[in-house]
Amino acid sequence: MGVRASIVVCVTSFLLGSLFTHWIADSLTLWKSPVTDEHLWTAALYYSILTKGPVQVFYVLSAIVILGGTTIFLSFRDGEAGNLMFDGGSIFLYGTTVIMYMYSVLPNLCEKFTSIPLHSETDVFPRSLRSPTLDLASNHLVCSVALTGVLILQAGRWWAELSDGDDEPYLQEKEVDSTDETQSAAASGAARPD
Repeated sequence: MGVRASIVVCVTSFLLGSLFTHWIADSLTLWKSPVTDEHLWTAALYYSILTKGPVQVFYVLSAIVILGGTTIFLSFRDGEAGNLMFDGGSIFLYGTTVIMYMYSVLPNLCEKFTSIPLHSETDVFPRSLRSPTLDLASNHLVCSVALTGVLILQAGRWWAELSDGDDEPYLQEKEVDSTDETQSAAASGAARPD
């Protein structure tokens, strides 16, 4: 159980780190107001560079995503109450991230940013790229929040299991006390003549 939880936490943390590298572009379009053409050109150039990277990076990221998803599903299969709650929520959030990335982020990158028009910093940003650029930043934020939720759920699972383990000595002590009381009551009842 500990190995699976460690794999899930490591994979999720790695994927979060990968998403945080997009902060260079996303911060310009999400958090800086007003969004200027210069900010949008910077973000679009960054996304364009991503599309021209080696395809092996995509394969490695895909393998890491599959490893994380498989590990969560294997942990969920145990059928324990903690696994059903915490891993069920983790599967939902992890799956949301994967689906959003596959059906929104990747198509957007491949369709719109494989080649951007030649420009200078002062050129007006094309309307056809404005919405996709802002959508990418928003989708990265949603994916980051969902993966953070996976980490929180895994931490909650660890804490719940730790709390269950802390109660065991107390419960065993209570069990011994109740057994002793039952035996002493039975002994005193047997010692009394009728």
